[in-house]
Amino acid sequence: MDPAEKPAECPARGKCPVFLAVSSGTVRYAPSGLGPALEGNLGEQPSDTDSQPHPDEGHPPPLEAVPVPWKSVGPYKSHRESLGGLPETPAGEEAQGEEGPAATQLDVSRLRSSSMEIREKGSEFLKEELHKAQKELKLKDEECERLSKVREQLEQELEELTASLFEEAHRMVRDANMKQAASEKQLKEARGKVDTTLFAEFQAWRESPTLDKTSPFLERVYREDVGPCLDFTMQELSALVRSAVEDNTLTIEPVASQTLPTVKVAAVDCGHTKTCALSGLACACRHRIRLGDSESHYYISPSSRARITAVCNFFTYIRYIQQGLVRQDAEPMFWEITRLRKEMSLAKLGFFPHEA
Repeated sequence: MDPAEKPAECPARGKCPVFLAVSSGTVRYAPSGLGPALEGNLGEQPSDTDSQPHPDEGHPPPLEAVPVPWKSVGPYKSHRESLGGLPETPAGEEAQGEEGPAATQLDVSRLRSSSMEIREKGSEFLKEELHKAQKELKLKDEECERLSKVREQLEQELEELTASLFEEAHRMVRDANMKQAASEKQLKEARGKVDTTLFAEFQAWRESPTLDKTSPFLERVYREDVGPCLDFTMQELSALVRSAVEDNTLTIEPVASQTLPTVKVAAVDCGHTKTCALSGLACACRHRIRLGDSESHYYISPSSRARITAVCNFFTYIRYIQQGLVRQDAEPMFWEITRLRKEMSLAKLGFFPHEA
């Protein structure tokens, strides 16, 4: 064929069903006689215009068309190239292409049903969680209400307790004021009954406190209280005890519970601990005395201990006054000395605390 000559076109180009089907891509068709040529180089081999295409095995029969004398496959090749060189499609793929829309619709239906199921399950889960949250919130509200009631009850009890404490405090203050007023009244009455001579002697001694027995005040106390209180049966030991009390060198110690050894001292023989070294009476001696730096001990009865302790308390107080450690007026000091003299008188008469 002359290259300058224009290739002939199919007279049924615009009406042929085969051309229309191939052009739209609905049918991919190749005559059996041209199969090898299509797979190879279609432009180099002429087509047999007299031969009719026949279907291969496994392919649907070709569409009937008006036989057209083809001089060359060039236009056909250019047409297939213009269609993008569509490859041959097996029959199985054509069947799949036909079933594609139905499968797609089925997949879409499945996706929709799955989505609906997920929505329903999600909705049920959210409802359950909401119900749990509402239940927990209700329990917390009940707990808060209970705690609020407990708090109110505690506040009420605290207010009542505070009020009762204030009432008790006011009552105690009122009672204390009444007792103080009564004591002051008694003190005033007692002051009116005080021996002015004794108080004058005490005031004179207080102006220049001393432990000298020559002062009228101490001379009276020694004569009326100290002497009789330290006057024991064993006169020699009694004198030693009085000197140690005045010099503040007497020591009183408790006796251990175990059996005590026999102690022999000058002029006094304490054969066992049930004999008092001062009174000579047989009794349980729970204390012993030591005079100065001496290593000798004397076991004494509770009565003797109470008498010695009363005198020591009196001397301790007047030493505090002498050293300036008692900062009170004359009257309180005088009443304290009167109380200590009373204790010496009671101890001399045998009245003493049980623990002595």
